[in-house]
Amino acid sequence: MKQLIELISEEVKEAFNKAGYNPDYGKTNLSNRPDLCEFQCNGAMAAAKEYHKAPIAIAEDVVTQLEGNAMFSEVEAVKPGFLNFRIAEEFLGEYVGGMLKDERFGLEKTNKPLTIMIDYGGPNVAKPLHVGHLRSAVIGESVKRISRFMGHNVIGDVHLGDWGLQMGLIITELKLRKPELVYFDESYDGDYPDDAPFTLAELEEIYPTASGKSKEDEDYKEAALQATKELQAGRKGYRALLNHILTISVTDLKKNYEKLNVSFDLWKGESDAQEYIADMVQDMKDKGLAYESEGALVVDVKEDTDKKEVPPCMILKSDGASLYTTTDLATLVWRVNDYNPDRVIYVVDNRQEMHFVQVFRCAKKAGIVKEDTSLEFLGFGTMNGLDGKPFKTRDGGVMRLEYLLNDTNEKMYSKITDNNNMTDVEAKEVASIVSLAAIKYGDLSNQASKDYIFDIDKFTSSEGNTGPYILYTIVRIKSILNKYLEGLTIKSILNKYAKEPLYDLPDELHINAPDNESSKKLMLELVKFQNAILSAYDESAPHKICAFLYDVCNAFNHFYHETKILSCEDEDKKKGYIALLYLTKSVLECCIDLLGFYAPDKM
Repeated sequence: MKQLIELISEEVKEAFNKAGYNPDYGKTNLSNRPDLCEFQCNGAMAAAKEYHKAPIAIAEDVVTQLEGNAMFSEVEAVKPGFLNFRIAEEFLGEYVGGMLKDERFGLEKTNKPLTIMIDYGGPNVAKPLHVGHLRSAVIGESVKRISRFMGHNVIGDVHLGDWGLQMGLIITELKLRKPELVYFDESYDGDYPDDAPFTLAELEEIYPTASGKSKEDEDYKEAALQATKELQAGRKGYRALLNHILTISVTDLKKNYEKLNVSFDLWKGESDAQEYIADMVQDMKDKGLAYESEGALVVDVKEDTDKKEVPPCMILKSDGASLYTTTDLATLVWRVNDYNPDRVIYVVDNRQEMHFVQVFRCAKKAGIVKEDTSLEFLGFGTMNGLDGKPFKTRDGGVMRLEYLLNDTNEKMYSKITDNNNMTDVEAKEVASIVSLAAIKYGDLSNQASKDYIFDIDKFTSSEGNTGPYILYTIVRIKSILNKYLEGLTIKSILNKYAKEPLYDLPDELHINAPDNESSKKLMLELVKFQNAILSAYDESAPHKICAFLYDVCNAFNHFYHETKILSCEDEDKKKGYIALLYLTKSVLECCIDLLGFYAPDKM
C-alpha cells in the first residue's frame, strides 16, 4: 500500500506532465501551514527558471489539469507560485479504510531482508545495573523491534563485560579472602565445585572493594593485572571462577532486564571472543597491518580526510594483554563466522565514538568484515538529573537501575491510588505497566544522541508528551469500544465468559469519509504511520515514533471531545466512528510495542 503522500505526488506529477512540464517538479509534501492547506507543492517556482515563465502561470496550468480530480476537494495556485491542496474527504476515508483492513496498516515489509546484529546492553558482570545502563537497553530494544517489524532478521546481543581488569580484581580479592579455595591451587587437576564460593551480594561487594584497593595499593593492582593476564591465558581455576561469576550475574541481569521488558537473543561476552584473538592478531601481522609501537601492537587507521587526530588502533598492550579494541574486533570475527551480518549496530555512550571509529576502520582494513558491511555507531547522550548533571543518588553515587524503577513505580502507584477506585492489587499492576511506559517514553521521546533531564514528576504525568498520556488515550479508546460492544447483545453475552475484553468488531464496520474537521485531522495523522516507521528504521530513531504517537493522541482526544460517538443517533455514522477508533487503538498499540511497552485495560 503506497503512502498517501506518494499517491498525491503521483497525481501532481502527472498534472505537470500534461501541462507540458517536467513531472519531477510535481513532488508534493505535507504543508508547513496547515491553516492554509494540507499538502503543498513548490515545483512551479523551481520550474520557472527552466521554462522562463512566471511561477504563478505554471502553477495555474497545473491547477487546470487537476480540475475535477477526485483525490482533492480543493486545489489552488497561490502567488508567487505555490500549489496548495486539500484532500477529498471520500478519498481520505477510503484510504484510511484500506489501513483498517491491513494488519500492517498499509506498511509493507522489506523485499530485501537483511541480517542485522544489534550490540546493546553492555553491562559488566559482577556489578548491578545502574542508571547508566538504561539508555543502551531501552534504545537498543526499540531499534531491534522496529527492524524486525520491517521484516529483517535481527539478532540482539547483550555483549557482557566479562574479560577485563574487573575480573582480575575480583579474583585477587577473593584469593585474599579465601586462599584455601581449590581455584587458586595451580596443581589441582580435579573437577571444580558446581556451586560458587560466593553469593550475588558478596560478589557485588567484592568488586568495589577491590577497585578501591587497586587505586591505593600498587602491588594489589599489579596482582590484579597478573590475574587478568592468567585468566586470559586460560588458567583453569580462574576460568572456573569466571563461569561462577557469569552464572550468578547473568541470572540477576536477566531478572532486571525483564523488568524493563528488554530481552536479548544472545548472552555473549568479551570472553567468547578470546578464542579468535590469536589468529586475528597473526593475520594482521601477516598482512603487514600490525606493528609494534612503544611495546604495544597497533594498526594505523587514520585517513587523509580526517579533520581531527585519529590515533592508531591498539590491538595488544605491551604485556600482551588484550583490550576493548581487541575483544570488539574478535567479536566481529565470530559474528561474521556465525551470522555474516549485513549491518552491525552498536548502541553505546557518545563518549565511545572514537573507540568505534578505530574499531570499524581496523575491521574494514583487516578484512574482518566485507567492505559493504555496515558498521554503525548509535551513540546516546547522558541521562541527567534536575540539576542538569549526570543522574546521581542523593549522596552523590550512581543509582542502581532497580532503585530508579522502584521509585518511578511508587510515584505512579501513589498517583493511581489518589485518583482511582482500584483494588490494591489492580493499582500495583497498573502502576508497574504505566511506570515502565513513563521511563521508556521519557527516554525514547528524546533524540538518542541528545542529553536529557530525567524528571520523575513530568514523566509520570498523564498530561503532555508523556508515556502515561499515551496510555491514557489508549485506555480511553478501549473503554469506548467496550461500551459499544456491551450494547451489542451477542458481544455482551460473550464478554461475560471471556477472560479479556473482546475487540473483534462486527464485519460490517467500515470507516466513512470524515464528516467534521476533527475526524479529518485524526485521519490525516493516522496516514503518517508508514512514514513514521520507515523514518524510525532508516535513521535508527525511535523518537520519530514517539512524535507520531503524540500527534495521533492529540488528534484523537480533540476528536473525542468534539464528537458524539456512542450517543450518535445515525447508526452508520456511529459504526464509522467505532471503526476509526479501532484503527486508532490498533496503530497506537503497534507503536508502543515497537517502543517496548504496552497499555493496561484501565487507568
